[in-house]
Amino acid sequence: MLSEAVAFPFKAGEPLVATCHFTGIYDVNRDTTLPNDDFSLVSDWANSLQKHNVNGIIFHNNFSEATCLKHQHAQLHFIQVTHDVTFSPNVYRYIVYREYLKQHTSKISHLFVTDATDVVMLKNPFIDTFFTSNNNKLFCGDEPEILDNEWMYHHSQTLREKVEGYADYEAQFKNSTLLNCGIIGGNVLVMNRFLENLASIHEQYNRNNTSLYTGDMGAFNYLVRTMFNGFLLHGTSVNTVFKQYENERTDCWFCHK
Repeated sequence: MLSEAVAFPFKAGEPLVATCHFTGIYDVNRDTTLPNDDFSLVSDWANSLQKHNVNGIIFHNNFSEATCLKHQHAQLHFIQVTHDVTFSPNVYRYIVYREYLKQHTSKISHLFVTDATDVVMLKNPFIDTFFTSNNNKLFCGDEPEILDNEWMYHHSQTLREKVEGYADYEAQFKNSTLLNCGIIGGNVLVMNRFLENLASIHEQYNRNNTSLYTGDMGAFNYLVRTMFNGFLLHGTSVNTVFKQYENERTDCWFCHK
């Protein structure tokens, strides 16, 4: 968990991009356990933010003090947390973001939270007119797929069994674009409300999930489609085509694989 008072390392009123990098814990989505203290896994993410002059925070559980000191600079800070093993790494990150944002809502203007190892910034979203002219929107990544697909069906099994109305939501939005939780952002008030609800879903229904699926994508799509669908923006300009490795594009804010 976060300590009760974690300092805010940047000038108040500036936007922020945050990520979580939890290692030494088996990740069912990756089917592997990431090694501890390997900064190269997040270096592309960090370097891309620095290139665009954007503040970044890496929440982590296993970077050494030496690694943090070596790579930290004015616009990149590391915050160590204790991982709660009752949640998968992909789920616990939302609880960390929620708690940090609760502490520092007044200091952050806008926030993106992204994956750490397969997302890079291609263009500064916070100064793009598509972002600034849609200040009350929730932005997220997506995939060239619909919600009604075999992977999502299995991924959502735990939530389908526990959340009243989950199957009805799946039926209603079965032909809608599959949203991806690897990139999520908006103004601080939108993100505060969003993260409070998402963390609550995981705390209620996704603790001690022993299935082969973490449920992060299931909970994310469910929450966005049922509570935020009316002011949702996704796809270009937010992200490149998922898993197409379009690193040279300049019309998108982020590349997600």
